Amino acid sequence: MNIQKFKSEIEDLVELLCSNDWPYHANARLERQSIRNAAEKGYYSDGRETFWIISEQQKVGILVIDDIDDSIPLFDIRLIENVRGKGIGVKVLQWLQDYLFGELEKIRIEAYTRADNIAMQKCFIKGNFVKEGYLRNAWENEDGTISDSMLYAAIYDDWKNNTITQPILNDTFPNTTSKGEII
Repeated sequence: MNIQKFKSEIEDLVELLCSNDWPYHANARLERQSIRNAAEKGYYSDGRETFWIISEQQKVGILVIDDIDDSIPLFDIRLIENVRGKGIGVKVLQWLQDYLFGELEKIRIEAYTRADNIAMQKCFIKGNFVKEGYLRNAWENEDGTISDSMLYAAIYDDWKNNTITQPILNDTFPNTTSKGEII
């Protein structure tokens, strides 16, 4: 597997995105013209970096890094259906950390996925991302439904030290009851 910078290969992008279903994304099916329009308006370049995911000389996915100029970027990974579950996503996450932490000196990478996307959650864990939150009713789907979302992140210090630091999620605060009421 290797990663190559997207160089405006719009028709390849349209084909990849429209020939596959994306069941855990807000838009499960994408329209050809909307992808072309987005590319023309700079969606894959303005404030973002976009990369092809290549396996066996075939474009098998796309990685879009959002907020690339920020110290805490977000990203979107899409792999075609016939390569999902084969470890490519984990390799992409490892490459992403090496790139963002090692080359661009970012301090944190955040990622969100729907709570029912178990495969992506496993990918995050294997790729050294840590679950930091469960967000209720935080994912709006194209069909109008709302799903719960999970927040995962990787931080520079963990990457540098090859460690995993778990967040504190169940704090107890002084002067509050078990229901969070202030005393």
